[in-house]
Amino acid sequence: MRKKLQSHGTTAITYLLAFLFFFPILWLLTTGFKTESEAIVMPPSLLFQPIFDNFVTVWSAGAQGYMTNSIIVTLASTALSLLLGVPAAFALAMYQLKRANDILFWFISTKFLPIAGVIIPIYLIFQSINLLDTLTGLIILYAGMNTPLVVWMMRSFFKEVTYELIEAAQVDGATGIQTFFKIVFPLVRPGLVSTALLCMVFAWNEFFFSISLSYTNAGTLPVYMAGYMTQEGLFWAKMSAAATISILPVIILGWFTQKQLVRGLTMGAVKG
Repeated sequence: MRKKLQSHGTTAITYLLAFLFFFPILWLLTTGFKTESEAIVMPPSLLFQPIFDNFVTVWSAGAQGYMTNSIIVTLASTALSLLLGVPAAFALAMYQLKRANDILFWFISTKFLPIAGVIIPIYLIFQSINLLDTLTGLIILYAGMNTPLVVWMMRSFFKEVTYELIEAAQVDGATGIQTFFKIVFPLVRPGLVSTALLCMVFAWNEFFFSISLSYTNAGTLPVYMAGYMTQEGLFWAKMSAAATISILPVIILGWFTQKQLVRGLTMGAVKG
């Protein structure tokens, strides 16, 4: 009886915590189906007639263009981050490089500086090379932002692969590229998936660089949502509808890849 009570208590606490974490999303979803007057009323109305006008208005006002920009920037920057970070992480994990720890610290030290401290030089550099308000500029910037994450995460995953497997492949005559793609890559694939997903989430949600370096041509969804913060006030219902459209792709992607994400994140939990 005691074990059953503990089991039921643990289950109840788990559901309660899950509800608390999901409640902001639930609030966001319901607000998007309200009118502007219902969205700001206090106390909030729990019973209301749902409408789809906010989603139609948000989508017809240009949300699809901003979503296209977000998709392009997210996918391209993630691919570039993996292209740069995975070989570096493999070399740092598998080979005895001089000052490897210093190199790792340098990668992570790039995340120490506050974003506000680098925006002015980045703005001036982008202005001088004509990358302001361009998708190319955001792709390069987001790739640089996520590459240290790729290096640190993938290094821990590569550490899980025993070097004897690589030596055995080399004895059998495999080249370095063949060893990586046929021996190492299948073993670290879950870690690669989880790293790519985190990079995509960070790039998809990034707001400060996007609003500072883009205006109309390269604006992303976070910039579009900020457009509903006007001098006339906050349009909560339309902003909630835009936020719902923004988070749906990430939620759907995370739902279908949750097994790979959990498996990948637990791969590097033993060795560092």
